[in-house]
Amino acid sequence: MAAQPEPSAVSAPAGLAASAEPLVRFSGVQKTYDGSHLVVRQLDLDIRRGEFLTLLGPSGSGKTTTLMMLAGFESPTAGEIALDGKPITRTPPHKRHFGMVFQNYALFPHLTVGQNVAYPLTVRKVAASEQAGRVAKALGMVRLQGMADRHPAQLSGGQQQRVALARALVFEPQLVLMDEPLGALDKQLREHMQIELKELHRQLGVTFVYVTHDQGEALTMSDRVAVFNDGVVQMLAPVGQMYEAPSNRFVAGFIGDSTIVKGTVRAADDQRCGIVLPDGRVLTGINVNGAAVNAQVEACIRPERIVLHRDAPAERGNVLQARVSGVIYFGDHLRLLCALGEGQAEATVKLPLAGGAPPQSGDTVWLELPHELTRIYTL
Repeated sequence: MAAQPEPSAVSAPAGLAASAEPLVRFSGVQKTYDGSHLVVRQLDLDIRRGEFLTLLGPSGSGKTTTLMMLAGFESPTAGEIALDGKPITRTPPHKRHFGMVFQNYALFPHLTVGQNVAYPLTVRKVAASEQAGRVAKALGMVRLQGMADRHPAQLSGGQQQRVALARALVFEPQLVLMDEPLGALDKQLREHMQIELKELHRQLGVTFVYVTHDQGEALTMSDRVAVFNDGVVQMLAPVGQMYEAPSNRFVAGFIGDSTIVKGTVRAADDQRCGIVLPDGRVLTGINVNGAAVNAQVEACIRPERIVLHRDAPAERGNVLQARVSGVIYFGDHLRLLCALGEGQAEATVKLPLAGGAPPQSGDTVWLELPHELTRIYTL
C-alpha cells in the first residue's frame, strides 16, 4: 500500500511549499530481522523540512524500526534512505548529525546538567570557548536556566527530559528524532510537555520526527501523522484529515473513538453507500473503500458527531432507536452507552456537560448519524 496520499490531500506545514524537495526520503525501504518476516514493508515516505511528523501505531507495527533506520542504528534490508537528496543508508549514526531523545533520557548521572548538554559539542570537538554559550542557549530554550551545575538525580522527570532535549538541540541539528520521549511521565506532566514541545518546534523550525503509540499525543503535537500497522503506512495526512476522514477501517479504529454499526450494502456508487442492518433498518454514508452491493461493511462515526434526540424526530433519515445502557462521567463530558440491538456493538455518544440533564440507563433515545459524517468501510 502506498505511504503517500494524493498530493491534494496533504497540506504543508506553515511556511513550507508542498512541492519543496523533502528533507528525508525513504524509497522502497524494507526491514527483516529473520529473513522471512518483514517488519517494514516497501516504505516510501517523504519527510518535509521543518515539519513535526509523528510515526504512530501499535507495538510491532514498524514505527520504531523506521526511526532506528533513519537514525542509523538499524540498516534497511532493501531500499534507500536519502537526506537532502544524498543517500545515507550506509552512513554511520555519528556522521548523520541528528539529535536523539529517548524515553529513558540516557543522561550521564556522574555529569552535571551543563556537562550532559555539552557532550555532543565535545564529541564534535567544538572549542571550549564556544561551548558555554551554546549550552546556555540550549538550556534557555527548554527553560532550565541556572541549573547547569545540578546533577540529573537532583531533577524531576520532566526536567530530566528537558535536559535530554537540550542535549539534542545544542549542536543545531537539522533533524531531531524522538522515541516515546514522554512515555515515562505522569499524565499531567506529559500533557504539559506536549504543549512545550510543540511550541519549541514552532519557534525553532527544526524538523521533528516523533514516535508514539499514543493517539492523543500524535493529534496534539503533529503537523502530519503516519499511521503504521503490520509494517505498512496505512495513512499519511495532516491531523485534521487523519481524525475526520480516515482512509480505512484500521485508521478509523486506531485514531480516536468510533461508534460502529454493521450491515450489508444494498446500493452504492463512488461517493455514497446505503446499507441495511440485520433488523432491516437503513443507513447511508460515504463509500470510503468502494464497497459493492451485497458487501459486508461497517459504518463508523465519531461519538461527538452523533446527534441525540430524546423523542423520535419527524425526519427519520439515518436515525436509529436505541436504549441507554450506561452513563459515564469523564470530567469534561459525558459518554452514553447505547444498545442498538442484537448483533451490534454498543454505540458511544459524547455529550457536553452543559447540555442539560442527560438520559438515564433504561431510557429510549434516537441517535442521528449525519450522512456526511458517517463513513462506510469494507471488511
